[in-house]
Amino acid sequence: MLKVALTGGIGSGKTAITDYLSSLGVAVLDSDQFAHEVTARGEGAVDEIAKALGPGALSPDGDLDRAAVRKLVFSDPKKRAQLEAIVHPRVRQKMNEAAKRAITPYVIFSIPLLVETKQAENFDHVVVVEAPHELRANRVLERNSLDHDAFSAIDDAQASDVERRRAANDIIQNDGSLQSLYGQVDALHQRLTALSRRKAQTAEA
Repeated sequence: MLKVALTGGIGSGKTAITDYLSSLGVAVLDSDQFAHEVTARGEGAVDEIAKALGPGALSPDGDLDRAAVRKLVFSDPKKRAQLEAIVHPRVRQKMNEAAKRAITPYVIFSIPLLVETKQAENFDHVVVVEAPHELRANRVLERNSLDHDAFSAIDDAQASDVERRRAANDIIQNDGSLQSLYGQVDALHQRLTALSRRKAQTAEA
């Protein structure tokens, strides 16, 4: 099985790509979804986060207050590092366990902070999706409850396009229509399927 990482800045279009790949039958593992799972009420990570960030990280009913946590960590690099040290290892473990159960030729690991957490070398192939800054900002402001300051705080904490390109085996430009994006993803799907086939043949040799 080929392990493929997909990454890109906030608002670059990772979800549009993974949704389309899912429709093609590709197994997709989204780190954001797994992060929500490991920080759900009752999970051990929630208590650890509250200890590291303080009681303000929790809502009155004991759930993780995600908006409050976001404000805390993006204004304090030390607190962000503490949060990542708690959440990321749990997410990686769950994603790898899920990948072992996949039966598709390749598996997509959608990881926004792939470069920042130095995980690129753990994958057979890295795909980076890019889009201009203003276009990404407009997408996020239209679809999310984030304001421009929140977008900027998240974007500033992420790797630059240059840093992501250094880790990339493939780059998708998402600055046009969905049709254009899907055409690029179709071509990518063919390449990854072929790469997976070659990897399997090498393993059998």
